[in-house]
Amino acid sequence: MSIFKRLRDLTLSNVYSLIEKAEDPVKLTDQYIRDMQEDLSDAEKAVAAQIAIEKKFKQLFEEQTQLVEKRGEQAHLAAQAQNIDLARRALEEKKAAEQKVNEYRASFDQNKFLADNLRAKLDEMRKQLTELKNKRETLVARYNAAKAQNEINKAIAGFGSDTASAGMKRMEEKMLQMEAQAEASNEMTSKGKSLDEEFAKLGKDKAVEDELAALMKQYEKQ
Repeated sequence: MSIFKRLRDLTLSNVYSLIEKAEDPVKLTDQYIRDMQEDLSDAEKAVAAQIAIEKKFKQLFEEQTQLVEKRGEQAHLAAQAQNIDLARRALEEKKAAEQKVNEYRASFDQNKFLADNLRAKLDEMRKQLTELKNKRETLVARYNAAKAQNEINKAIAGFGSDTASAGMKRMEEKMLQMEAQAEASNEMTSKGKSLDEEFAKLGKDKAVEDELAALMKQYEKQ
């Protein structure tokens, strides 16, 4: 599987669409972040390896370029010294080095193109990972708010007007029952008074009436 498969096949817009439909979008977002971090680590290793190949061909290209210059100078020196055999050998190696220069230049250009392409993809992965991490904070806040709202709606739905009315009615019936019991208890207490208590109450009431009559008599019109 390509280390850039997720970047190619699963863009952030698709990720966000899947997250919005998920039962637990926070967990899904965290999973995507973990997956992208793993892919990013693999991508960094691949890019590093490609850059190493690019640098290797650059080194070979530069070495052969220097050899071409060196053998060319040596061929001139041999020719000046009238050493035909030495000049010929220098030119032969110069020719071979020029061929390698062309080969290494082509390989260098090709691998540099690949390395630059991988660098661009790696930068895009880093950008998307950062964006997804930033998105997570907003997503968590939205998810918690929506979850709290759902819980409130469920509570309100379970506490409908019918339920409230039924509860109030039961409370009223309970209060009426308790009041009736209290009244019955008072009646039983009154009926249970002793004969002495009844006469004592009667005497107390008569004393009050006698005092009241005497008081009123003081203010009768003369």
